[in-house]
Amino acid sequence: MKNIGKYITITLLVAFALLTLFLSSSVIFDWFGIREKEGDYVLFVVQSNFISSVLYVVAAFGFLKNKKWTIAPLLISVVILIVAQIGLHYHIDAGGLYEEKTVKAMYFRIIVTLVFSVIAFVRYKRIKN
Repeated sequence: MKNIGKYITITLLVAFALLTLFLSSSVIFDWFGIREKEGDYVLFVVQSNFISSVLYVVAAFGFLKNKKWTIAPLLISVVILIVAQIGLHYHIDAGGLYEEKTVKAMYFRIIVTLVFSVIAFVRYKRIKN
């Protein structure tokens, strides 16, 4: 029972990673006509989400193997997403086209990634590896 939290975290992180990977790569590579359905997407935001999805998979592996370095890919992802969010606001202020759902989704993604980061920090702060 002790590891149930670990496996729930891994499952949620992998699901979040795969969903993010599918959606971002579908826009970048125009799979299944999703690019057209996304409307006024902002490419650098989609690319930052794609990079983050790969980092989520790496972090999930770290969780599985009980590695302290699990925190690093999550924090790198947080930084990438915050930089992308700042860039998105500059893009918007410059009159660039965007979807309102993108702004909300980025805030959501940053919060979720921060939550996973805190979980990793609390879980692995005492491990020396």
